[in-house]
Amino acid sequence: MTPCGNDGGPDELLEHVDVLIVGAGLSGIGAACQLRRDRPGSTLAILEARDTIGGTWDLFRYPGIRSDSDMFTLGYRFKPWTDQKAIADGPAILSYVHETAREYGVDSLVRFHHRVVHADYASDERRWTVTVERTDTGETITLTCGFLYCCSGYYRYDEGYTPDIPGLDRFAGTVVHPQHWPEDLDYADKRVVVIGSGATAVTLVPAMAPDAEHVTMLQRSPSYIIAQPGVDVVANFFRKVLPSPLAYRLSRWKNVLTQTAVFQLSKARPGLVKSLLRRLAIAQLPKDYPVDVHFRPKYNPWDQRLCLVPDGDLFRAIRRGAASIVTDHIDTVTESGIRLRSGDQLDADVLITATGLNLLVFGGIHLSVDGAEVHLPDRMAYKGMMLSGVPNFAYTIGYTNASWTLKADLVSEYISRLLTYMDEHGYDECVPERDPRVEEEPFLDFAAGYVLRSLDQFPKQGAEAPWKLRMNYLRDVLTLRRGSVADDAMRFRARQRSSSRNTIG
Repeated sequence: MTPCGNDGGPDELLEHVDVLIVGAGLSGIGAACQLRRDRPGSTLAILEARDTIGGTWDLFRYPGIRSDSDMFTLGYRFKPWTDQKAIADGPAILSYVHETAREYGVDSLVRFHHRVVHADYASDERRWTVTVERTDTGETITLTCGFLYCCSGYYRYDEGYTPDIPGLDRFAGTVVHPQHWPEDLDYADKRVVVIGSGATAVTLVPAMAPDAEHVTMLQRSPSYIIAQPGVDVVANFFRKVLPSPLAYRLSRWKNVLTQTAVFQLSKARPGLVKSLLRRLAIAQLPKDYPVDVHFRPKYNPWDQRLCLVPDGDLFRAIRRGAASIVTDHIDTVTESGIRLRSGDQLDADVLITATGLNLLVFGGIHLSVDGAEVHLPDRMAYKGMMLSGVPNFAYTIGYTNASWTLKADLVSEYISRLLTYMDEHGYDECVPERDPRVEEEPFLDFAAGYVLRSLDQFPKQGAEAPWKLRMNYLRDVLTLRRGSVADDAMRFRARQRSSSRNTIG
């Protein structure tokens, strides 16, 4: 379908595209590439609220920013990762996203400074009317699409999470949240305290340690931390002896199976995995280091995501004396640092609040169907990518226990197959219909603080398929890549209204 130009006025034809993708990050670019590959005749547009593509990998600029998954699984299935490093830094990942967008010609589809604020689906017209705010001019424009595909992630780009820290406003030094890292921050030869114990904190500490006078990671409670080589020796060997596409597939599957095995073992034998992680930490820390104080969490492995440290860089910084960990609670921030509940004082020139993210479901888009608001907590997630009672709509939310892109790839492949199925059968609407007998469960079974703070804003998942959100790539390969797109839960409507029916596959 050919788009028509418009200025958003009521008397003009609204511009229309077959598929409208929201977000030009890793997921959105991947989705556009997949649709371009499979459905070259479809019209596409990508709306991006910021001024560039890359999403997370452009937004975050703090020292050491890198992947917390290997790039053979964080990279796209259709675009081999060719760098020697398996654990890549932010600029390398951003370059990879840009290269992929150029290679598949989807960079020209991105409309920057376009923030989607509202989308209403009209059942009689089988299309979405999407209201967009121009973040550069303040202008409001409107366009329509046959299918709305949200790839905006699930956290707020404009605001990180900072808890109420007593006395923070009294601090005489510099306070920085990693999500808003200033380009001119000078921490050379200064005392830095990083508040937090998650992936961002364990990245910052070893990255800042070479230049700072000393870096302290202040945590209320420990996280599980595991070292992994930054270079995948086996993958690089495959590259030397096998054709590139085959080497990439083998490396990808090797790492998928490894991730799956670690996760399953953690769930089945948490005590064993705890003991193994403890022994690995002891082997990399100074003799008589209080491992159980600083590296022994109260929860089981994979109740929260394991924190990856490439080549054990955090442990090396501790061994050198350039960094340290303090496990305690903040009593108050003073002008010169932090007073702890234990009575100890941490002197600091710079405080980094690596305290987490704020979630924002579907980028904050207000959805409605025929003018009636879609209240997300009342909806049930279908196959982890669509919503009950919401036609022609999909979203991408990646795995919490494996690489985000593994799920993103599966979703984009599925949506491509779904749209092709609809074309072949003369349908122009698909909508999952919830079975009221299916019991509700929380959308994410994950104990991370940023998730628990916001679960009430999310839709529910169901206790059984296809409403169950399975964090299992191997099973999803069978059901999403190989399984039918027509099942008892999916209702299709044909262009001829009289032939509307449920399709059972």
